[in-house]
Amino acid sequence: MRLILAAAALAASVLTITPMAASAAPYAGQQYAGALATPIDSHTGYVGEPVRLSNVISSGGDVTGATMYGTVTRVVHAGQGRAGQIQMTFTRLVLPSGASYAIDGVVTGAQVQTKNNALKEAGGAVAGMLIGNAITKTIFHVGGGGLLGAAGGFLIAKNNRQDVLISRGGAVRVTLRSVRRQARR
Repeated sequence: MRLILAAAALAASVLTITPMAASAAPYAGQQYAGALATPIDSHTGYVGEPVRLSNVISSGGDVTGATMYGTVTRVVHAGQGRAGQIQMTFTRLVLPSGASYAIDGVVTGAQVQTKNNALKEAGGAVAGMLIGNAITKTIFHVGGGGLLGAAGGFLIAKNNRQDVLISRGGAVRVTLRSVRRQARR
């Protein structure tokens, strides 16, 4: 009798555990969100720089506390008419159970910060006004160059873009394009 009860208990526990483990396996198209472990920005970032997401949670909530590893795949430094950009790709997902998956994960959203350009625009307008006024009075001996210079300086400063930053702990959303289970080492 004890043998039958033990076998029944074992079968019941296997049946209740197996569906939960199967549902936790990642699949292509699934979305995850996590916190960036170290800050990254378009000014100092470089292609190949390692990145890590901690406290990774799946969109369905069946995976929590995972870690995702990847690299920076593209960096565009901000400049005249060019906004700063960072592109990351994630290649490994490690679940809290220790199960490891080779993934192709692309960033579909991130908590990005940029600096306000208002001070630079005001400074450009003032510098343009001074230069425009000096040129028109010195060379052409007429007034009104300050207004043209201010407008030109403002437009040049407005077109000078800022770098982007994802701070430590910043939220990053990743969608998996492919998943492959890796053998335990």
